[in-house]
Amino acid sequence: MCVRMRPMYLLVFCMCISVFLQRAISQPPTETDTYTECTDGYHWDPQIQHCKDINECETIPEACKGEMKCFNHYGGYLCLPRSVGVMSVNEPPNQIHPNLENVASEPFNPCPTGFEPLGDSCVDVDECKQDTHDCQPSQECFNTEGSFTCQCPDGYRKVGTECIDIDECRYRYCQHRCVNVPGSFSCQCEPGFQLASNNRSCIDVDECGMGAPCSQRCYNTYGTFLCRCETGYELGPDGFACNDIDECSFSSYLCQYQCVNEHGKFSCICPDGYQLLSSRLCQEINECEAGTHQCSDGQTCVNIHGGHKCVDTKSCQEPYIQVADNRCVCPITASGCRDLPYSVVHRYMSITSERSVPSDIFQIQATIVYPGAYNTFRIRSGDENGDFYLRQINNISAMLVLARAVNGPAEYVLDLEMVSVNPLASYHSSSALRLTVYVGPYSF
Repeated sequence: MCVRMRPMYLLVFCMCISVFLQRAISQPPTETDTYTECTDGYHWDPQIQHCKDINECETIPEACKGEMKCFNHYGGYLCLPRSVGVMSVNEPPNQIHPNLENVASEPFNPCPTGFEPLGDSCVDVDECKQDTHDCQPSQECFNTEGSFTCQCPDGYRKVGTECIDIDECRYRYCQHRCVNVPGSFSCQCEPGFQLASNNRSCIDVDECGMGAPCSQRCYNTYGTFLCRCETGYELGPDGFACNDIDECSFSSYLCQYQCVNEHGKFSCICPDGYQLLSSRLCQEINECEAGTHQCSDGQTCVNIHGGHKCVDTKSCQEPYIQVADNRCVCPITASGCRDLPYSVVHRYMSITSERSVPSDIFQIQATIVYPGAYNTFRIRSGDENGDFYLRQINNISAMLVLARAVNGPAEYVLDLEMVSVNPLASYHSSSALRLTVYVGPYSF
């Protein structure tokens, strides 16, 4: 039996055994009789009529214990450490005589275990390449000087004689998610993050800088992003698109006249005869003051809501005669003036539609007061529908009141008459104010 000792001692010891076996084999048998009994470690093979070696490593369960490995030997077996290398020899001749072990001579190897001769020197045997190692399938073989070692690959640990995968995820190597794979692991990040250069940490992704699908404004946040819209737009159901807000549909009070929706905003417009004031209100244009009217020299420009009127300067009708631009007088000597007011003064005014009622709109006042006269006021003509009435304030003045809401455009010509009576002097006279009221088409 050879055990692994210092190379020199092992070489001498093995050489002695080899010489002894060669001498034993070279001796001729002393008997020629046939025997069917064999020595220990052999059994009789009737087919070949010889004694054959028994492989105890296969026939004896657990022939070697612990870290010892079983090596079959002629007529027996050896239990040696797994790291010990054993030189192979040729199969010995079948045993003919039961009392004589016939062992084949072993080739002489002058090199230490784990080496082989090459020319005049000894070179290392690469057991890993020659597949003469005893590493487990889960292990990796690494050649060493005169021997070899069995190691577990990276990501595995040795348990007994096997290499077991290390679950790196148990040690929380990853910031977010860890996925264990055989021999290794990989880190994954939650949506909105990306793996850092160390392959373990997760850093925020700037989706805005990477082309986030926001149609207008994009705000990066930790792990995600938000889309926002410009003024006048609202975020759509998908959270990305910005849809125009129809501000005009929210309220009818945004503009005094008409609201016009535009992309991202709205604007107000005014009807003809008006101009925009403070972006929402409509201000009536006074064409008479601005000089934009087309009245002739014989006409007077009268500004009304939404436009103007050109009235003739000479507007007296028979039997009245013109005594001033806006005043007509009916002579006492004329036969047709008996039941008519002595004088008629022309006035013009404009009011808006849908004006709240009752509403004071015009005050009439006597310009000449006779001593002892008693004055009364009435609407002589023009108010057939009862839209107006006069409220007398005192002996010399009265207020024209709008009794019902009126809508324009409309035009009323009212003769407001003041009747003067002096019973003591038997005096009776009247004068009229012909008031033309223009009702604009709008409430402003």
